[in-house]
Amino acid sequence: MIKEYLYTNFSLNERTALVTGSARGIGLAISTALGRAGAQVIINDLNESACIESVDKLKAEGIRASYLAFDVSDHESVQQGRARLEGEGLYVDILVNNAGNQNRKPMIDMTPQEWQQIMNVHVNGAFNCSQTFLPGMVSKGFGRIVMMSSVSGHATMPLIAAYSTAKASTASLARSIAVEYGPKGINANAIAPGFVKTDFTIGLQQRPGFEDYLLNNVPAGRWALPEDIAPVVLFLVSPGGGFVNGQVLAIDGGLLARMG
Repeated sequence: MIKEYLYTNFSLNERTALVTGSARGIGLAISTALGRAGAQVIINDLNESACIESVDKLKAEGIRASYLAFDVSDHESVQQGRARLEGEGLYVDILVNNAGNQNRKPMIDMTPQEWQQIMNVHVNGAFNCSQTFLPGMVSKGFGRIVMMSSVSGHATMPLIAAYSTAKASTASLARSIAVEYGPKGINANAIAPGFVKTDFTIGLQQRPGFEDYLLNNVPAGRWALPEDIAPVVLFLVSPGGGFVNGQVLAIDGGLLARMG
């Protein structure tokens, strides 16, 4: 009975999942979790060799995996990626918009180009991929989209004005898709991780006093790991999460719940 329950509620057999920015870190952990649940996984990153390396790791585990190396901020490149997939008989019905970049800098010192680079990847990238793959989802009457937001989309700190703005925008985009396309079988949600120990947060990991900040302000008393994030995405895209739509789920060890 337990195995049957898990299969019914969390199996992704016959699903195809594209996870952007997934050659490493959180994206790779998400791809691994979805693949273990039975999905055909498509790794995406700018670095083709990194994609190939990650696909090889997934295949070694018995996961069905392939890759597409494209720039999410380039709409034409995303559309070309879709055409290539469809030429191989792959139609994306699970999309995780995970690709991101960072530039820790005082807002008044940022150039318009630096600000736009953050928006191009996080916001435009999420739009480009969602807008490109939504029609196929709508035609099948099924689709799952997960946006990678952040606790910094709710509350922020110095030096990440652009990043926080972008992450708040992706959460809003998830709600917009949920409302507009929910009647057509599409669920769109966002997750808001707290501080996750990956290459992306090396700057914070090396910042004097930051470990003490975590201990004093995160009730769980530690960094999150990519493996803490991936199961939540699996839930959202699985049959078990089928009635969750338009939500932003914080995965932060209790950080946002704390007062003072």
